[in-house]
Amino acid sequence: MAGTIADAPPLDGRMSLMEHLIELRSRLIKCAIAIAIGSALGWVLYNPVLSFLREPLNELSKDPNVSDKLQVLGPLDGFMLRIKMSAYIGIAICMPYLLWQVWRFISPGLYQNERRYASAFVFSATALFLFGAAVAYFTLPPALQFLSTVGGKDLYYQFTPQNYLMLIVYMMLAFGVGFEFPIVLVALQLVGVLKPQQLRDFRRFGIVIIFVIAAVITPSADPISLFALAIPMMIFYEISILIGLLVVRRRTNEVTS
Repeated sequence: MAGTIADAPPLDGRMSLMEHLIELRSRLIKCAIAIAIGSALGWVLYNPVLSFLREPLNELSKDPNVSDKLQVLGPLDGFMLRIKMSAYIGIAICMPYLLWQVWRFISPGLYQNERRYASAFVFSATALFLFGAAVAYFTLPPALQFLSTVGGKDLYYQFTPQNYLMLIVYMMLAFGVGFEFPIVLVALQLVGVLKPQQLRDFRRFGIVIIFVIAAVITPSADPISLFALAIPMMIFYEISILIGLLVVRRRTNEVTS
């Protein structure tokens, strides 16, 4: 009982519904300001980022049926593309800060001893998102190769900046979000919604659900990207079970000590 009482959230950490809404508004405003500042930096970094994102197309252009040029079809297309890309770059730049704001919003509902995971949460979530984006980037050449050959040799491919760059951005976003999967599972185990044994028993259905999720969120819909996303998520599923077992064992030791 002593361990349970010690783990209870302090009374001053509880908030009313109105206080939660005020806190949410404050966090959203801070996130919006951060994204605006990051987007301004994204505008400056647009050209080097564009050159970096064109590398998979340069590799694909070795195929004579694929052009390495991005074709602009309208006078406003370049301007609108730069605005969109600046916003995406800005979100990527301030991702650690955004995750920190998310943690600060949910932390009042956690036990006192669980709030110390803040740094680990922000670091691991950021690292996994970047890792997922990197996997998506390096998966693109074979994925694009598959997509450019599946239609037959009589087709000639020339992409617009919109459909090419947005595909890359959505792919990196999908993989980044997918790689956050273990964070969600570990968080649910920390707050007691899930238990490691439940995840173990649900493993077979979990694998099916993982492949369904990977198929839905992967914008290219090619099998290479599907497996490149699903297989790491399956590994993360097993790792989250191990982390959950360690958390349960540690809580048991704290209660009995």
